[in-house]
Amino acid sequence: ILTETQRDDFLPPGVFRLDAEPPHDGRTYVMYHGTTQAYAQSIVASGFRRSSGGMLGPGVYLSRDLQKASRYPPNHPEWDKVVIKVKVNVGRVIVINRQNHPFQKTWSNQGYDTAWVPPKCGMVRSGLEENCVWDPRRIQILQNTYCVKA
Repeated sequence: ILTETQRDDFLPPGVFRLDAEPPHDGRTYVMYHGTTQAYAQSIVASGFRRSSGGMLGPGVYLSRDLQKASRYPPNHPEWDKVVIKVKVNVGRVIVINRQNHPFQKTWSNQGYDTAWVPPKCGMVRSGLEENCVWDPRRIQILQNTYCVKA
C-alpha cells in the first residue's frame, strides 16, 4: 500500500507538486479542500460551488498544502472533517501578499482565474499558502474517495 506521499510521486503528466514557488499561469496542480462529510458528499455529487465571500472574496478555497486543508473547517469536530484531493488548472494567477491589497476581493473582475496567498506573508494565521479559484469548472476531483487523512 502506498502512502499519500508515494501516491503523489505518480502524478499525471502536466500536474505539478507543491513547491515553495507560486503557481504558474496555465499549469495544473494537485490541491486540497477541507470540509465536512456532508459537504464533501454534496461536492462529489454536484461539484464545487463558489463561496459567497471570504478573505479573497467569492471562489473555491484550496491549498496545495495538505496540512492547511486538513485544518478546515476550523472549530469543527475532527471526526467530521474530510479533505478532497483535486487537480486544478489555475489559469491566470494573481499574488495577494498583504491585507488590503488593491485587488484582494476583486481579482476575478481584473481577469484573474486564481488568487494565491504566499506562505508566511502575514495574511493567513497558519503561515501556509492559500488559493482561491473563481470558476469551479477548473477543479477536478482526483480520487474516488474524498477522505484523505492528513
